[in-house]
Amino acid sequence: MPNPQLLEFFDSPTDQSFLIEHINEEFTSVCPKTGHPDFGSITLRYEPGAVCVELKSLKLYYQSFRNEGIFYEAVTNRICDDLGQAMSPSWMQVITHWRGRGGIRSRIIASRGSVPAAWACG
Repeated sequence: MPNPQLLEFFDSPTDQSFLIEHINEEFTSVCPKTGHPDFGSITLRYEPGAVCVELKSLKLYYQSFRNEGIFYEAVTNRICDDLGQAMSPSWMQVITHWRGRGGIRSRIIASRGSVPAAWACG
């Protein structure tokens, strides 16, 4: 089961607005219908409030999805919800890119707060 208690944080180094982007290219979960593995990448983009996520703990949190039967849309929103609740960023965007299966690739985007136009992805 995905475990947000694995997440650790550190104080933001400044009160100034800045963008953090972390990319995980080796995300794995399981399709709840077929039981087959799903492979994808996750881009986490956020403007920190008081804290930033520590990367080793983020990796362990992502790995807690490895054997979880969960749809792409649920993965994306679960990550956004868990991180959003734990960090209270000014805004956050989680983008998942899923490798193709049956000729279809998927990209899911979940956001919390208003993503500044200068940092919005297309």
